[in-house]
Amino acid sequence: MRSFEYPRLVFSDPEGRILDHPHLKLAGRSGDRMVLPQPSELVPLPMGSQLFSLPGRVPIGWDEDMDSFISSEKRKVGRREVDCAAVAAFLPPGYIRTLLPATQLKPNAPTLPLWAYSSVGWKDGKFWATGLLIDPNPHWHPKYFKNDRLLSRKVADALKKSSKNRLLHQLSRCALEYHCFAAKNVFFQRWECPLPTSPSCNADCLGCISLQPSECCPASQERIPFVPTVDEVLGVALPHLEKAEDAIVSFGQGCEGEPLMQWRLLERSILKLREKTDRGTINLNTNGSFPQRVERLCEAGLDSIRVTLNSPHPKYYRRYHQPRRYTLEKVIDSLILAKEKGLYTSINLLVLPGFTDREKEVEGWVELVRNTRLDLIQMRNLNIDPDFYLNEMGRGEGMGISRMIEVLKAEVPFLQFGYFNRTKGQFRSQIANRTCLPVGRDCKI
Repeated sequence: MRSFEYPRLVFSDPEGRILDHPHLKLAGRSGDRMVLPQPSELVPLPMGSQLFSLPGRVPIGWDEDMDSFISSEKRKVGRREVDCAAVAAFLPPGYIRTLLPATQLKPNAPTLPLWAYSSVGWKDGKFWATGLLIDPNPHWHPKYFKNDRLLSRKVADALKKSSKNRLLHQLSRCALEYHCFAAKNVFFQRWECPLPTSPSCNADCLGCISLQPSECCPASQERIPFVPTVDEVLGVALPHLEKAEDAIVSFGQGCEGEPLMQWRLLERSILKLREKTDRGTINLNTNGSFPQRVERLCEAGLDSIRVTLNSPHPKYYRRYHQPRRYTLEKVIDSLILAKEKGLYTSINLLVLPGFTDREKEVEGWVELVRNTRLDLIQMRNLNIDPDFYLNEMGRGEGMGISRMIEVLKAEVPFLQFGYFNRTKGQFRSQIANRTCLPVGRDCKI
């Protein structure tokens, strides 16, 4: 019986060309530990992925003859010997990576930009990555976001009609310059619409994609520089709620700080939106730092809330999020309060293989879900240099992302997993299929 054939290791030469190694196989990393991927976690590189060379990082592969992991610092290509740089894949929305690239740091290796790096190899004429399709929502398939020429026309038409709306101008930049899928939805008038409102934040997250200290890697995008008015918010949100298919409007975006810093604006906007229409879903993406403000927004007509977390443990939460004048306890209070107010609740779990799936972390997630009656874990790849993150969080290894999901499903079977926000129709259907006991006790199917 023929054993499974692993993809070959790939590497980049100094000119940026990606080459496959003649005999080393793809390896991955779980925290500090080098591992061979499980065959079930290897997927053909999905449409919308990107490939990166990793400067200052030597690729490591599996040598079947030597039965060991081997670094490949140099490789002969043609008649010349070249330095090898590791290569990583960035997976599109809906996919969660299961392993990091297997690499060895060189002295003075630079900190990597804010992307989520996955191991990648080559077999049968195509690239393969270590990942899992956690949410097959077709609305976010890259094929729906490729027509930039049509997008440009729709952006121009929208700005012509609402030339003074600064929020619409901000979203046009997000759509055209940052290629934000959600921002593109605004102009195609479909699905989820972002509503950035806050230039300020009360946390200094290590992987913040809108604001980074100058000595670190650059932020992925500029933060919104103004606070929109209620009329500007309504000018974007109301037409979307009234006309868009599967309409969701979401406060709390990658191009802003913390929306609860502008809670009065959000409260007034939600009240006015619900005065005019009960159609669609109003969602809040937040750090959950102010339970009382969350309560006011729930009472104004908020439908769902998603709270971002990297860990259920205060020590690691503080190390990553670096909260200012609030604690993880307040964040959990916000989730409990929102559930008591009848909202659909989820967390935006920032996943890094080898940390998120450590046994103590998984135990903590089980306890948090049971205590909050959480509906959904949105598993999101954490955009950060893996070595930088592990240096901050502490070294170790995980049980495997797939195994982590299996454990959580077994321990809290009512819990759902995904990547994207849900509509009212979707989460009402989910909630209708289970009955729940008071906070702090298990739900029963």
